[in-house]
Amino acid sequence: MSAPRPYTLIAEVTYRCPLHCVYCSNPTSYKDHATEMSTDDWLRVLDQAAKLGVVQTHFTGGEPLARSDLEALVERAHARGMYTNLVTSGVPFDRARLEGLAARGLDHVQVSFQGDGAEASRSFADSDAWDQKLAAARAAHDLDLALTVNVVLHRGNLDQIPGVIALAEDLGAERLELANVQFHGFAYENRGALLPTSEQLDRARDVALAAKERLRGKMDVLFVKPDHFSTYPRACMDGWARRFVQVIPDGTVVPCHAATTITSLSFERVSASRSLEDIWETSPALAAFRGDAWMPDPCRTCERKSVDFGGCRCQAFALLGDASLTDPACSLSPHHDKITRARSEPTRHFLFRGRPNRP
Repeated sequence: MSAPRPYTLIAEVTYRCPLHCVYCSNPTSYKDHATEMSTDDWLRVLDQAAKLGVVQTHFTGGEPLARSDLEALVERAHARGMYTNLVTSGVPFDRARLEGLAARGLDHVQVSFQGDGAEASRSFADSDAWDQKLAAARAAHDLDLALTVNVVLHRGNLDQIPGVIALAEDLGAERLELANVQFHGFAYENRGALLPTSEQLDRARDVALAAKERLRGKMDVLFVKPDHFSTYPRACMDGWARRFVQVIPDGTVVPCHAATTITSLSFERVSASRSLEDIWETSPALAAFRGDAWMPDPCRTCERKSVDFGGCRCQAFALLGDASLTDPACSLSPHHDKITRARSEPTRHFLFRGRPNRP
């Protein structure tokens, strides 16, 4: 059986970033992941992605603006007929550079905020970047680029949703992504300090749903419930190596941003002799959890297996040490207690990306 064709490339072009977000999904050991592909390597990946059937590319990181060749990459993706999205913190902001990216074919900008004001940036990203973020979002709107405002939600900012919604409206965003934190990378290390209460989550969801209805036709409001509070897991990345292909800075091809944490799998790097298409179609690591043959009970006989595809393999590995087990976020998992216990084990200390631990 041939591999399904991906429609989205997540081009994680660098792990460098000027912010220090406590929920960053990047590897916690940056020094072990500092290698980056050259411009020519990335151009070859974009060519191969188009051949593979990819129709949209998300340039992300780290902070993709840290790459001086981002213009060339956007231009190549546009030339290959792909919709291009810049996923950015907005730092460092340079309007002339954003104008240049737009001229080369950039279609969409997603700007991340830590909450509804400058204090949230300081508290959760250890940065005074608020004004630069605002400037970046406003410039994207002025340049007629599609704009998404993204806020990673957690215990510290869930009560700020009314202010976040007002912010997105003021910026003229077409889309507001209220994405409750998923626990990978630094977010996993900070799980005890980031997990909200059920009551807090319910209040936030009600506010988001009311805004979604009020703003229908003007701004799309997306509220992504965290796995730790769901009855069933989400369809993580629409299924393992099924519709999304991700290339990380050193050229390793993975199905999602946290997959390299699964030490039982060996992921391959693109090279002159090993193309993206070859890896996608024949890599044992990418094939490991495609389809449902790998599934244990209760997944194997569950009617939802074609809906959530067994949930998150990285979460199963992080919490259980075995990526082939049922995602413990599922209420049907024999290991669901791993999730329920975590909800009642709060902490107050943050590990900041790139910073010593602090209270």
